Amino acid sequence: MKWLVLFAGMLMTQSLWADPGSVKSNRWSTDYDGYFKKYTKRYFGPAFNWRWFKAQAIAESNLNPEIKSEAGALGLMQIIPTTYQEIKKSNPYFKKILDPEWNIAAGIYYDRKLYRKWREPVPDKDRLMLSFASYNAGYVRIRRAARRAEAKKGNLESWQQVKEYVPGETRHYVSKIEKLVDGNGNRKFRRLKGIEKFLASNSEEGI
Repeated sequence: MKWLVLFAGMLMTQSLWADPGSVKSNRWSTDYDGYFKKYTKRYFGPAFNWRWFKAQAIAESNLNPEIKSEAGALGLMQIIPTTYQEIKKSNPYFKKILDPEWNIAAGIYYDRKLYRKWREPVPDKDRLMLSFASYNAGYVRIRRAARRAEAKKGNLESWQQVKEYVPGETRHYVSKIEKLVDGNGNRKFRRLKGIEKFLASNSEEGI
């Protein structure tokens, strides 16, 4: 029985890290798109591309709302229950963690908190990639990697400077999200005019 469980785990891991194709592909369910749009607009503003967060959910769970990791992370956005409870303190109307709407809302809300922490003068896309890396490996760990990069390469200006100092799993995770949204990463990232003003105008609590 043990080897069956191990084999199933290996298959799940291979599935999560397989070539994801495009976030717009028919391969990926559109069942939750309304939630990704709604909470991207709420927490990042109407100009932000909601597909980044759908791509993140694909990297996290392959859009499986019932998945549970070995570490205990749950749902589409793979949120640890203790983290969810902290998020709920600022958003008491959030309901069950496995409800797709609230799982997505909590994941994007947490992304926003991380995005606000990366205030260095880095381009918008690099800031987003640093936020995704922090979601995956923890903000403190990625901040430590950024300090190492700065010590070697000077002031922090891009995700590229930092990525070689983060865990391999995190590099793969961020790369998968990037490929899902813009293929080889060559597509021009839309400049997020007014994003700082939008973030500053909304408090962390009860947005």
